[in-house]
Amino acid sequence: MRELSLTDPIGQNIIKLVSNVCFSAFVLSVLVLTAIAITYQPPDPWESTRALTKVFTEVQNATFQTDTSVLKTGEDISPPPDNAPTIDTSITEIPDRENIAVKAGCVDQSAVNCSDPGVLFTIKRFNSRSFKSIVFLDYQNPVNGSKPDECDVAWRFRNRKEKSWRKYRDFRRFRLGYKDDCSYKVIRPGRWHSGLNARRPSSRVSTPGSIQKPQFRDDEINDTIPVLGSDQAFRNGKYLYYARGGDYCKGMNHYMWSFLCALGEAQYLNRTFVMDLSICLASTYTQSNKDEEGKDFRFYFDFEHLKEVSSIVEEGEFLRDWKTWEKNHKSKISVRKVKSYKTTPTQLTRDKSTIIWRQFDAPEPENYWYRVCEGPAAKYIERPWQMLWKSKRLMNIVSAISGSMDWDFDAVHVVRGNKAGNKELWPNLDSDTSPDSLVTKLQGIVTPWRNLYIATNEPFYNYFDKLRSHYKVHLLDDYQYLWGNTSDWYNETSILNGGHPVEFDRYMRVEVDTEVLYRAKTRVETFYNLTKDCKDGINTC
Repeated sequence: MRELSLTDPIGQNIIKLVSNVCFSAFVLSVLVLTAIAITYQPPDPWESTRALTKVFTEVQNATFQTDTSVLKTGEDISPPPDNAPTIDTSITEIPDRENIAVKAGCVDQSAVNCSDPGVLFTIKRFNSRSFKSIVFLDYQNPVNGSKPDECDVAWRFRNRKEKSWRKYRDFRRFRLGYKDDCSYKVIRPGRWHSGLNARRPSSRVSTPGSIQKPQFRDDEINDTIPVLGSDQAFRNGKYLYYARGGDYCKGMNHYMWSFLCALGEAQYLNRTFVMDLSICLASTYTQSNKDEEGKDFRFYFDFEHLKEVSSIVEEGEFLRDWKTWEKNHKSKISVRKVKSYKTTPTQLTRDKSTIIWRQFDAPEPENYWYRVCEGPAAKYIERPWQMLWKSKRLMNIVSAISGSMDWDFDAVHVVRGNKAGNKELWPNLDSDTSPDSLVTKLQGIVTPWRNLYIATNEPFYNYFDKLRSHYKVHLLDDYQYLWGNTSDWYNETSILNGGHPVEFDRYMRVEVDTEVLYRAKTRVETFYNLTKDCKDGINTC
């Protein structure tokens, strides 16, 4: 039989065929890898903002009837920024030797010299071993307590479970003694905010012409309204101004969804967003069960953070500057009025007007702000969730509640309210969250006699009394003094409100409950642990 030769026409055809097949396979693999590279998005190490987008978009109608018993904002989904504050590592820089804190001579053991560096080191070491969930940022030098063997110490910290860089303060009183080798030891640590002598005095704010009890302001909160400074600075700016639309007095989920759409468009157009700080709180959150206007954005969200990470101007300042310019100059400010949300952001990118004024005069739901970000705009307008954090004043309450339990607690989220009464959508919820059922189910999850924080919308305080025979139960109402008329929160929010008291409303309660829940070591959820009912109603799991 004749051998196949490379010079034979049949052999050449076979070689060409094999070459073509290999080349086609190579081209196909390149195309596949290219497609993967283009479409791949790495997962968020905490929780993707796309998940939050899904929460808000998977709704049945435009009123956003979603679960409001837990509220997530930017600090719950974003990793800490690169410019996070420096952590105090001095506790690890000193060799771990028992005689590092020796009192010279060790003569008088009834008194402690709080200025001795060994005292601070001993307290640092005790804190680092006792509070694993806390990142200690810096300490102040200890000062004398109320007794000779007591020292008061203040420090700043952040919680490891919070993704923001925000700093909080604690000051505690420690009773100290000596070991056999005369080194210091902590005999009894104080409770949250017990070290009153180490508390830094707050700035007093006086109201001219009025006689009031002293008011105080937290120096670490700067949520004053920014000003442009001059007519020329106003004239040189480019602004995006949203008129009030149908979103007003809707639920807070709706508000956030629309507000972040507007902020996202301002970023896309590289313009300063004109922001109305006045919020209408929907009736679902108020004690009067009526919509209440005139609520300040700063009651609920961190305006200082928003100022730092975005370009915004307060509406009142903006309108005053605009009026002043029109009064003092012959040349008028150029304004483009946009009548419909159907005018997309891409159609405005080359607009040279000083002010782009979106107006929402159509009937609902055509007059919702978030409509601007629907359709094709959804592909290039990103809602900047990382810019919206909860109010630092509310977060101070969260820290106080968590700190009062020494950061060592478990939590259960018990959803009841209207859902428990709706047997058609949640047939088992009421019975599954009854006091007896809670006792039975939690005993298999939470260790007896642990601190147990209950985040709930159940209105009756004594509803959970049966759990008190098994756990150290804590409810938000146990901490009313944190927003009562002698509290820092009360004084500071009253200043923002023109000297008038501010109601600690249901939305604030949800914000605080949510953040305390996130800080628990063991977290039990209603719709994942306590009941088989679906979170959004029957047949939605």
